[in-house]
Amino acid sequence: MVVVRAPGQQLPELHPSVEIVDDAREGRGPLQGLAAGLAAVGERAEVVYVSSTDVPLLHPAFISRVLTGFAQEVDVVLPEVRGFRQPLSAGYRVSLLPSVELLIAADKLKPAFLFEQCRVLRLDDAAMLQDRAVAEGDPELMSVSNLNERSDYEQALALAAPEIAVRRFGALAPTGQHRLVTVQGWTLGDVAAAVDLRLDEHVVAALNGDQITRDPELPLAAGDELAFMAADAGG
Repeated sequence: MVVVRAPGQQLPELHPSVEIVDDAREGRGPLQGLAAGLAAVGERAEVVYVSSTDVPLLHPAFISRVLTGFAQEVDVVLPEVRGFRQPLSAGYRVSLLPSVELLIAADKLKPAFLFEQCRVLRLDDAAMLQDRAVAEGDPELMSVSNLNERSDYEQALALAAPEIAVRRFGALAPTGQHRLVTVQGWTLGDVAAAVDLRLDEHVVAALNGDQITRDPELPLAAGDELAFMAADAGG
């Protein structure tokens, strides 16, 4: 994951695995940020998903659907949700970097100029929702909902938390109860509290069968599955 910021911009604490790069110049719009991000990715990937940073309801299935739209003849996979193009919720080929840099040099800073020059696959609401995981996890396509105003933030806080399937194993399995339960929670900490578990050195969680963590701030999405298990103090 690469985060692009304005030069010297202060950011909240991020996971150590997140790379931070600076725009070459501040205030040059989304294409400048796209150029910085593509340059940072370099040869490590052929395609990337590009997101703004104020879309807290972004669902992993939405990202997967966009990225599966790439074929040999596609340079950009562009969702058009509720009739609006979403250039900051889209997929781009890393090889577009020279074209993006030429547009910036010519002061053509709108993504529309890039779309005029490359092969774009547009995905409307119906095309996005044909994907079963999107239809189940993000049926209203809230992945593109950005929070620009205080009222947007307050509306997001009022939303019901996603339903998460939880299993407990070994010493954490409840006596006389089903091992599998469904609870609501935005984060791993929320879910642990809902099933009366404390995330300390004796407990770890596996997210969707592979990501092992005890980070209480780990965000969750509809359809996620958590497995809690006991661990030794060094686990």
